[in-house]
Amino acid sequence: MHARYLGPLAAVLVLAGCATSQDLVVLLPDKDGKVGKVLVHNPKGDTVLDSAYAAARTSGSGLQRNTASQSELKNVFGSALTAMPPRPISFTLYFESGTDEFTEQSKQEVKRVIAEMARRQAPEITVIGHTDQVGPDPTNDALSLQRAERVKSILVGMGIPPERILTAGRGRREPLVRTADGVSEPRNRRVEISVR
Repeated sequence: MHARYLGPLAAVLVLAGCATSQDLVVLLPDKDGKVGKVLVHNPKGDTVLDSAYAAARTSGSGLQRNTASQSELKNVFGSALTAMPPRPISFTLYFESGTDEFTEQSKQEVKRVIAEMARRQAPEITVIGHTDQVGPDPTNDALSLQRAERVKSILVGMGIPPERILTAGRGRREPLVRTADGVSEPRNRRVEISVR
């Protein structure tokens, strides 16, 4: 039996047994309850899983589609689910114009970032700095990297090994909000943090 993604990435659990037992594929929702689509194929047929907990099973008569119960998920996939790392999460922190100082609102968000890092045993973190359209490219490149490095120093200070944190500065090349040259846009002065 083969499973192939048809749409947005979905979480799929697959149990493949020997020829005398059943194979089972279950489609899981993401943290917001959304699911993608998975095509399940075996020599006796195809079925598309496109709803939360939709399941495809092989049997002597072919491929059957139904819904997996919570107790079945726990019994069949319990150890795999327990071993799964936490889902990736993203944060965006904003900065005062021309500096690496957080806005007042982002000072509160830093607390959430720190709490999330404490929850993860060995996070892999990407920190990308950005600027608005004010100033020349060399200045913005340096400032965007300075912002990313500021966030990295906070994370290293709480015990995360520096080699687990990748930083980069994009300057003004990837604005969140498109503006004319020289326009100060607060939403572009940011650092994007991705935690896996």
